[in-house]
Amino acid sequence: MSVCNYIIKKNRKRSKKWEEIQKKISKKERLVMKKRVLSLALAAAMAASLTACSGNSTTTETTAAVEETKAAENANTESKEADGSGVDVSDWKNKTVTCIVPYDAGGGTDTVMRALADAAKGSFKNISVENRSGGGGATGMLAGANATADGTTVTMITVELATLEAMGTNAGLTYSMFKPIMMVNSACAAITVNAKDDRFNTIEDFINYAKENEVSMGNSGNGAIWHLAAAGLAKETGAKFKHVAYDGAAGAITDLLGEHIDAVAVSYAEVANYVESGDLKVLAVMNDKRLDTIPDVPTCKEAGYNVVLGTWRGLGVPAGTPDEVVDQLYQIFSDAAQSDAFVDFMNKSNNVIDIMDGPSFEDRIIADLETYKTLVTDLGLKIQ
Repeated sequence: MSVCNYIIKKNRKRSKKWEEIQKKISKKERLVMKKRVLSLALAAAMAASLTACSGNSTTTETTAAVEETKAAENANTESKEADGSGVDVSDWKNKTVTCIVPYDAGGGTDTVMRALADAAKGSFKNISVENRSGGGGATGMLAGANATADGTTVTMITVELATLEAMGTNAGLTYSMFKPIMMVNSACAAITVNAKDDRFNTIEDFINYAKENEVSMGNSGNGAIWHLAAAGLAKETGAKFKHVAYDGAAGAITDLLGEHIDAVAVSYAEVANYVESGDLKVLAVMNDKRLDTIPDVPTCKEAGYNVVLGTWRGLGVPAGTPDEVVDQLYQIFSDAAQSDAFVDFMNKSNNVIDIMDGPSFEDRIIADLETYKTLVTDLGLKIQ
């Protein structure tokens, strides 16, 4: 079975939105169409005038020219209808787009964004990825939210958009500052330790040890999803974790490899290469079921720990961005997400593609915000 379970979230909102998109003609297209209609009218008037002066031969030639122009117009319209979009994305060929990643280079969010940007590069004059880490993701997401609302700055927004607000560590960042374009992928937490650490061979070993001894647990930032995942596991089991925050998962994994911390709670995709090389080992995943890629690794629920937590990643633009621009970017990036190159990357990197359109993604963000507010309160993690 492919590790890339490609999920297209279809609902009535999406269907309605696509109908609107398919019927939509941009202002530029309408202006061009108006000019073409005017040209046809002038051509017809000229034809009538020439008929009076030159006879049937000129009339025939002019009429033929008009018919040829009409045929070209019809072909252009049919071409637009055939691509199934009705959205003009041609202008983006002349635009430069910057994609902001709110974490350090090398982590899961960074690698997914770079692969998606590479798959979409043919649609833009230029597209670049910029890492703006800090504040558990708040620094980069704030930079993206406060950018010019014209679609030329796209931010990889993550579940921390909800968790940081729930924690009170959002530094003024709120989900309403963004207009979501689409969700790209999702992943559950994987409790991972150094392969040389013979104290921990099962999740039960790990939890039992952590009940009696403080265990250092690396995460991707205070208030980030992997912090909440570890805190949720500690709450459920009575384990004692010393939470060590980094600006993204990459730093935490590096320190785990160097044996500077005891464990990390991150996505499996972020540690997969090190697991396959024998440097790290995964004790359990916080999912409803085992992952296809590591079927021998149990879930926390199987061990009696009822904790299911994970992340999502998607694209967003500043809230003031016109809907027409968002529709165009959705078309470009959703096509890129279905490209062979991106799907191949996600398969090989053990990432799960999980596409959701903008309105559905926004509903997910709002629902998750309420979920994490409750979780943070229950865990006593709210920063006043």
